[in-house]
Amino acid sequence: MAQRPNFLVILADDLGFSDLGAFGGEIATPNLDALAHGGLRLTDFHTAPTCSPTRSMLLTGTDHHIAGIGTMAEALTPELIGKPGYEGYLNDRVVALPELLRESGYQTWISGKWHLGLTAEQAPHARGFQRSFSLLPGAANHYGFEPTYDETTPGLLKSTPALYIEDQDFVEQLPEDFYSSDAFADKLLQYLKERDQSQPFFAYLPFSAPHWPLQAPAEVVARYKGRYDAGPEVLRRERLEKLRQLGLIDSEIEPHPLLGLTAEWKSLSEEQRQRSARAMEVYAAMVERMDWNIGRVVDYLRKQGLLDNTFILFMSDNGAEGALLEAFPKFGPELLGYLDRHYDNSLENIGRANSYVWYGPAWAQAATAPSRLFKAFTTEGGIRVPALLHYPPLTRPGQISHGFATVMDITPTLLDLAGVRHPGKRWHGRNVAPLRGKSWLGFLSGETAQVHDEHTVTGWELFGRRAIRQGHWKAVYIPGPVGPATWQLYDLSQDPGEIHDLAEVRPERLQALIGHWQQYVEETGVILSASPFQPD
Repeated sequence: MAQRPNFLVILADDLGFSDLGAFGGEIATPNLDALAHGGLRLTDFHTAPTCSPTRSMLLTGTDHHIAGIGTMAEALTPELIGKPGYEGYLNDRVVALPELLRESGYQTWISGKWHLGLTAEQAPHARGFQRSFSLLPGAANHYGFEPTYDETTPGLLKSTPALYIEDQDFVEQLPEDFYSSDAFADKLLQYLKERDQSQPFFAYLPFSAPHWPLQAPAEVVARYKGRYDAGPEVLRRERLEKLRQLGLIDSEIEPHPLLGLTAEWKSLSEEQRQRSARAMEVYAAMVERMDWNIGRVVDYLRKQGLLDNTFILFMSDNGAEGALLEAFPKFGPELLGYLDRHYDNSLENIGRANSYVWYGPAWAQAATAPSRLFKAFTTEGGIRVPALLHYPPLTRPGQISHGFATVMDITPTLLDLAGVRHPGKRWHGRNVAPLRGKSWLGFLSGETAQVHDEHTVTGWELFGRRAIRQGHWKAVYIPGPVGPATWQLYDLSQDPGEIHDLAEVRPERLQALIGHWQQYVEETGVILSASPFQPD
């Protein structure tokens, strides 16, 4: 029997489309750039609009409404609690990729953010991972710093404690020199060194960087001092030009206009510009540090002679995070006041363990351009993410694919490469959902020109924001006040920025897509409800 490949799936948290050097960015990411230029870059790869839905789709090959994350656990409203598909954790209606790979002789490890259940019974070790070191909630202080919680603590901070679990035991105390990206790479390297060399492995490395709070080692932040002083509009233009030069977007593409969700750079005070630029400097440092840690893992694989037989996939879990957290009632009306009392967000301290900042919609749109909007939206800016694949038996240096692909394709692809069949609808005496994604093996081996043909229909929904796509046609529904609260129609082959609404010009096409949307709702169990994250 031919040697089965190892798998290394790396996930970034809220990374923007053009943040990596190989995707047009100015941030120093030499390790990911080397993997990208030595393999395949995907320019039309799609996820869910936010992190936990994407993670459930990655590990099951099906839609997040089926897998238990119909909405984020933090966003469950009374009308959704108890409904099938809205459990808030990875449910028993699905079989997870590590469960299947482990049964077939793979070693299975995770080191990183889980966000698919907060209890020991819902943790990674219960879903097929032999070894696990995981952050269970959706975010946490990257240094493990936590002020004393009291009755004034906003809901945001209560829902994001530094709650870690290793295998079946919760971590009582993090080491003094803890930093999330370093710790995740350290632990995965430990698992690699302790591995049974007679068995292949599935290693899952889901970072919590560069998710807020923006924090990074001071010496890395210092390398970006002054780099972003010209503001997000200038950065956006720079990155768009580099994307064109790299052949990742068409030279004639019309980018979506920058939505003025915040004041223009020139209208900000000098102090406001300095603080905003510093937040972006810290963000860049987080990305660089993540890349450095990825390099440590890749170097180990190379030195052990494992690199050529390891299928390495890197991706972001959604578009760049553009939320103004202070504008969201769910995060607490006193968020800024609480941060002033319990953290030091002075300019000199931004990025340290006891600071707590985010970078907002202008910087996010610099990273998602030419697409529309950012994380949490079903527009392209929220669901089109950077992805790269390095696997010498099936990829070649400098390869770029502009074909549509989805995070649901990952499980069927890895199972195919491992020679493992998905059980279909029954597994260990219980009903499970079949795969909705499609294996990339035919495309990678050259048997087919693309993964999905023009008849493939894919749907999205989160927080009442909806989209349905068939081929290059896409219909989008964004409720107010951010959206028009009506279905819009776009031809992505001509208008990837989703600028020119064709709903009135091509009503028959829109109605056909809405029909597909209704079928998607029936198949996945979507329940439409108002979002608790809706800004004031």
